[in-house]
Amino acid sequence: MRAMSSLFRPVPLALLALAACAEPPPPVAPTPPPTDTAPPPPAATVAPAPPPAPAVLSADTPQTTMRGATFNAPAGWTVSSDQGRILLAGPEPDLHVGIIESTATSPDDAVASAWKSVRADFKRPVKDTTRRPGRRGWDERRDYDYETSPDEKLVLYALAFRHGTSWTVALVEGGQASFERRSSAVARIGQSLRPQGYTRESFAGKTPHKLDADRVKAIVDAMDRARDKASIPGVALSLVQDGKTVYEGGLGVRELGKPARVDAHTKFIIASNTKALTTLLLARLVDEKKLSWDTPATTLYPTFKLGDADTTRQVQVKHLICACTGLPRQDFEWLLQFENVTPAKEMDAIALMQPTTKFGETFQYSNPLAAAAGFIAGHVLYPKKELGAAYDDAMQAEVFGPLGMTETTLNLDTALRSPDHAGAHEYDVDGKIAPAVMDMNRSVTPVRPAGAAWSTVHDMTKYVSMELANGKLPDGKTYVSQEALLERRKPQVAIGEFATYGMGLMVDSEWGVPVVHHGGDMIGFHSDMFWIPSAGVGGVILTNGPGWLIRRAFLRKTLEVLFDGQPEAEEDAAASIDEIKTQIAAERPRLTIPPDPAVTGKLAKRYTSDVLGDIVVTSAGTTWTFDFGGWKSTVASRKNDDGTVAMVTTSPGADGFTFVVADRGGKKALVVRDMQHEYVFLEK
Repeated sequence: MRAMSSLFRPVPLALLALAACAEPPPPVAPTPPPTDTAPPPPAATVAPAPPPAPAVLSADTPQTTMRGATFNAPAGWTVSSDQGRILLAGPEPDLHVGIIESTATSPDDAVASAWKSVRADFKRPVKDTTRRPGRRGWDERRDYDYETSPDEKLVLYALAFRHGTSWTVALVEGGQASFERRSSAVARIGQSLRPQGYTRESFAGKTPHKLDADRVKAIVDAMDRARDKASIPGVALSLVQDGKTVYEGGLGVRELGKPARVDAHTKFIIASNTKALTTLLLARLVDEKKLSWDTPATTLYPTFKLGDADTTRQVQVKHLICACTGLPRQDFEWLLQFENVTPAKEMDAIALMQPTTKFGETFQYSNPLAAAAGFIAGHVLYPKKELGAAYDDAMQAEVFGPLGMTETTLNLDTALRSPDHAGAHEYDVDGKIAPAVMDMNRSVTPVRPAGAAWSTVHDMTKYVSMELANGKLPDGKTYVSQEALLERRKPQVAIGEFATYGMGLMVDSEWGVPVVHHGGDMIGFHSDMFWIPSAGVGGVILTNGPGWLIRRAFLRKTLEVLFDGQPEAEEDAAASIDEIKTQIAAERPRLTIPPDPAVTGKLAKRYTSDVLGDIVVTSAGTTWTFDFGGWKSTVASRKNDDGTVAMVTTSPGADGFTFVVADRGGKKALVVRDMQHEYVFLEK
């Protein structure tokens, strides 16, 4: 339930994964080059033995380039190096990262020469190039995204970093499945890449300023400018410090083209921020001695099962929502088929999902498994009730009620009946903001502990304030024990160099002061919440548009105002907005709207998949639509570089599903893939 647009556009997500910020590793002396005075080797009488294969690293290991740049190579990877380049290979044989230093004076030439140094025949066309501000010691960065075809199942991109007059290039090439499994490891490589002499900005030990009226205005005005640049119709914000709400309010409108303004009581889907509330329910049950964090899941719900028996045996309560079991992201199965699906059926479906990495080995985000955490918690309290109803009642009794979250609901229809709710908006295929496919948000209902809650900044601030108070309510009474509360923040798996995932919460220490946070994304809604325990400060941002582009800036701007940090937030947000618009503009010429009659002429009227249900294909004039039952989208055709053709969904928020038009066993077929799975629809 992270950014849906990122889910459908994996390469831009990959760019962000490699280039995110973090602290450098301890300095390591570079290997000195050979000297001219070294004596020549003796003449060989037999052929020299081949060099030994690179050893697999047993732990993250600092590396240093010839120019003194440093980075960490991940555990489980292999490293080889020669003059000016370091090549890393992942545990899967098709995943490679290269760090190559160049003497070229331009980023284009540096990237071209880097590819030539590792693959002389590299001739991929560049899909788009974007410029981002220099950060973490680098003066400038350029991102290169390359054309690939869906059937290649390939992630391919390059990043060029300038320090002074020289460039360091990072090349990433791998199968989509391997990349997604190791995305956190790839992130650690990029986040730790630093030029020689860089000193990280740190707020450790600094006394935070009070968020007075002027400082609050600086934060709010910055977010309003970012909102306007991103064309987000509405944003709700709140800030709390030392137990007091210093700001809560709204910017912009609830719905495009309508005058009603966003305020502190406007309801938005908070999506994956629901996960932290679900683990708060678990913490309450720990305090009530109804379970422990180490209780096996099968003890509480005997029919609980994953696709791998060994993993099933290892899963304890804390693992249900840790993204550490090796179960991969598998969202198409609830996004595309949710009519008549129940929580019980979702629990049965988990039993068919296979882990693709070892238990505890790497970060892999699983919404269905997070949903199981909430349903099991509800079942513990109300074992005779249907799983969904039990979870709903448990959340009301244990979370929403005690915290006074009267504006929060798990029911989409209840939220939409509220006179003060936000509408869903995303970019369309031309990069313009437009109403999004709200019906697609119904897909989260069967997995609602993972992301179905609607709330307001007024209510979410009550939750954040309780976290900052270590489990106490405003009247001083203990709502949840500090021990149970903080257990949710303990690292279960690494996300990046300085970020870890606990139980529905992330902890990021890149600025020297730990920040606890989590984001949430559903169709047309993107949000975030954070708190800085050492500063007694927290914040909430809810948006009804592409808010993933600006939510990081909200956190960063707050840190800048609190600690007199370098002014980076607004420039970073602007760069992210420009980048996504560049990517949309680059993809638009590849889409044929209305679709090519030569392609639509090959389509069947109805397709079916045992896993994802049916697709009904309809046309009205030149407009073609794919109807998935619970939602539908207009489609375009796309001619791929490998000669294949595809139909691509184009309705805002539901865009980017790419169905390759194929033939399977003499039947018309459509093939769609996420990063690790392939689904085939056959003519019905």
